[in-house]
Amino acid sequence: MSIVKDRTIVPRPCYEDRVMAWMGRPVIKVLSGIRRSGKSSILLRCKDRLSALGVPDSAILHINMELLVNERFRDIHLLNADVQKACNKNGGKVYLFLDEVQEIPSWEKLVGSLLAEGVADLTVTGSNAHLLAGELATLLSGRYVEFSVYPLSFREYCDFFSLRSGREAFLKFVQTGGFPGLLALDSKEEARRQYLEALLDSIVLRDVVSRHKLRDVDLLRRILLFLADSVGSPVSARSLAGFLKSQRRSASVESIYNYLDHLAEAFVVDQARVYDVRGKKFLETGGKIYFADMGLRHALLGFRSSDIGQYLENIVYLDLKQRGWEVSVGRLGEWEVDFVAQKAAEKCYIQVAYLTPDKETLDRELRPLRDIADNFPKYLVTMDDIPHSSEEGIRRMPIERFLLRQDEF
Repeated sequence: MSIVKDRTIVPRPCYEDRVMAWMGRPVIKVLSGIRRSGKSSILLRCKDRLSALGVPDSAILHINMELLVNERFRDIHLLNADVQKACNKNGGKVYLFLDEVQEIPSWEKLVGSLLAEGVADLTVTGSNAHLLAGELATLLSGRYVEFSVYPLSFREYCDFFSLRSGREAFLKFVQTGGFPGLLALDSKEEARRQYLEALLDSIVLRDVVSRHKLRDVDLLRRILLFLADSVGSPVSARSLAGFLKSQRRSASVESIYNYLDHLAEAFVVDQARVYDVRGKKFLETGGKIYFADMGLRHALLGFRSSDIGQYLENIVYLDLKQRGWEVSVGRLGEWEVDFVAQKAAEKCYIQVAYLTPDKETLDRELRPLRDIADNFPKYLVTMDDIPHSSEEGIRRMPIERFLLRQDEF
């Protein structure tokens, strides 16, 4: 489904620019992410940009495998024949966009062959994190570049809905999440809730239950509910097993590991690893859980104002990930830093809090950042109604401003 506003696909330059930078190079462009995060629309925008550069429409093939009309292309030989025909007709390479490529059996053989022949510039999307795992990653090693696509960031949300980017817009974003499909709905809360619940059911049933032939759907849903209630908290298979036991449900640690892996594979949840700031290494302890979108979390538990701290932390985590940062949870002796964000040689530290109404609370939030010896940027991000300021070199910033920043630290 395309994301359309007034019959025009809404731009998402943070992704389009990255993909277009690789057009014409002999690598497969892979856009991966949760269903309905906007991958198809990014492809359509890239098609438009190719056309604007003078590429004829006959040299651009877009095949969405979610559409019944394209069912025949599950046969890679038929798809290969169509690509070869288009290539011969245009007297040169064509641009091939394959949407939800995991629906094509043995798709990796097709793209590998087309890439080797040099007859197609390939861009594919997928809703499966293991799309390029194992033997396939080895087969295509050095021949693909991957882009992780997320639902709308706060910046994009304001653009999509033509909202003034202030506190009111942010609170609405917290309550609805950022799935672009919400744009086609009216503003009634019930319509949004039904859309998000249907989306969650579709993802769980299609990308988790059906794909992995799971029989115990009730167990999967109980695990999902536990994770939704544990946003921003450390989670392990053993802690989940203890929770299930309290619910009079039994499941082996191995089974729970598998269920967690299936949910991560479908991009429903992500687990941030724990990073020892002083030792400069990752630890094996259980990382913190974050949802792909707040709307999905609300579809499970509803919106709870008492959980606002969790929501803020989750939103900052997703914003950092969308910007291309590797994000982990910092451990500093007995203290914890919410996020350590790294990108090549760059690094920054972010502490997220709801409010710091008094000096004691402020000192508690600043303490871990003060104890970090290096000179990388440090931020305290809150919903305090204060201007951007600095405390001992630590930048205090309202969350809206942090999410709308143009510079990268």
